[in-house]
Amino acid sequence: MLKNVISGLLGLFLVFSCPAQNKIVSTKSADSNSKPRLVVGIVIDQMRYDYLTRFYNKYGEGGFKRMMNEGFNCKNNHYNYVPTYTGPGHASIYTGTTPKYHGIIANDWYDKEIKKSVYCTGDDSMKSVGTNTEDGQMSPHRMKTTTFPDENRLFTQMRGKTVGISIKDRGAILPAGHTANAAYWFYGKDKGYFISSTFYMDTLPNWVNEFNNSNVVASYLKPWNTLYNIETYTESGNDLNDFEGGFKGKETASFPYDLNVLKEKNGGFDILKATAYGNSIIADFAIAALNGEQLGQDNMTDVLAVSFSSTDYVGHNFGVNSKEIEDTYIRLDKDLERLFKALDTQVGKGNYTVFLTADHAAVEVPSYLQSVKIPAGYIDSKAQKNRFTEFMEIKFGTSDLIENVSNNQVFLNRAKIEELDLDLDDVQEALVNEIIMYPNIDKAYTATAMSSQEFNTGIEALLQKGFNQKRSGDVLFVYDPAFISYGKTGSTHGTGLNYDTHVPLFFFGKGIKHGQTLQKTEVTDIAPTMSALLGISFPNGAIGQPLEFVLD
Repeated sequence: MLKNVISGLLGLFLVFSCPAQNKIVSTKSADSNSKPRLVVGIVIDQMRYDYLTRFYNKYGEGGFKRMMNEGFNCKNNHYNYVPTYTGPGHASIYTGTTPKYHGIIANDWYDKEIKKSVYCTGDDSMKSVGTNTEDGQMSPHRMKTTTFPDENRLFTQMRGKTVGISIKDRGAILPAGHTANAAYWFYGKDKGYFISSTFYMDTLPNWVNEFNNSNVVASYLKPWNTLYNIETYTESGNDLNDFEGGFKGKETASFPYDLNVLKEKNGGFDILKATAYGNSIIADFAIAALNGEQLGQDNMTDVLAVSFSSTDYVGHNFGVNSKEIEDTYIRLDKDLERLFKALDTQVGKGNYTVFLTADHAAVEVPSYLQSVKIPAGYIDSKAQKNRFTEFMEIKFGTSDLIENVSNNQVFLNRAKIEELDLDLDDVQEALVNEIIMYPNIDKAYTATAMSSQEFNTGIEALLQKGFNQKRSGDVLFVYDPAFISYGKTGSTHGTGLNYDTHVPLFFFGKGIKHGQTLQKTEVTDIAPTMSALLGISFPNGAIGQPLEFVLD
């Protein structure tokens, strides 16, 4: 009897356990056949999420809509730290962590050790490749952690390649990581060339020289007009308004722009950076790199990191509600379609995986917001710094206590504080209590608070994830929403508010499900998701989580 009961229970156990066992068995292993041959990371500089929905009816079927229709759309994707700038954004996407750990706290920041400002990818120990100027003296040496392309290189014993491409050096260098085979960025001025650094190579490859010596870049020095009839651009404001910058040599910031005529007063080939054509040049170069670098041609996964920077230049110049930004995105959509078709042809459908996101978004032009009665405005940062200094002189009897004010941070002269036998915490707290009373400063915190307390919600948590104890300042402050230290025309970014943090996130291609979600995701989830897809180690500082629901 007992034997029959045991046998029956065992049978029930097998019945209920088999489905689970089958599920485990059917999970795909991360072998060479299940991995994509190529991962393409696309970062669009200064892209708000609502550009997808505002301009949706102007897009074709092969760019953004192809990613929507065939891939996975994370509609509620955000940055989880402050400041939302280009350097930190690109680093965070590919490392899966925030400035607190990867150390890229801004594009430029005040170095407390050497007492001067440093650039996120500047490296005087390197030499330029492709130019005799200093524009190529760059490397990722200030980024403390690995990227997922680094981990892929380590996993494949350096046989999987990594190539970074952008208009901006930081947009090419930081995503590619420390072990990249190459990073290329655009040198405009009198050349219109792509260049690199001795960190990667001693001479440019033949395919890059051939591209540079072709007429591709020069062919874009032509009139920039709207792709479609401007009267149909109803998703943006009036073409002629008071909220846009424009180009030197043209009285109005309105279409059309004769770039060949305007180039002499606008930096030569550099003018292309601030037009829709800058993105077309990046697409051209990325397509050339597929063949030139032989990417995705074997079973060792390669990584191509592409950053479209011109969207940022156009946004800064003309603002997020301009006809120029609308035309730029309509044309970018077609450039993405060209790139996807090239991937289909050269790598093969089903052999590559793409993700697309942005390094930050942007605020509406505050002067425009004021015109429609939304609270907004401008900060005089020079006057603000003078006021900080005056307070310190009154409070502590010296004007030497502030070394630097930048990136909404105050750096104190710690040697002077020690010399005067002052308590650092007391000085920090006194400054916080002073500046929180200033108009349009919404929040202020000491470095001591950032280092000693744990914040889980609100702007405090975002500031803390962007705070690097060794590199950040002594006092951090936050402006009121839509108040910026910037010119009266064009848009900017950098805050922890939704207009800066909410950016697109698409996954598309091999190993990716088709679907969408309004579940909140964060940019630090991207690198762990790619690592999980490839079956490799997560970047060594990653704090994000793999988005399991996007993986097939």
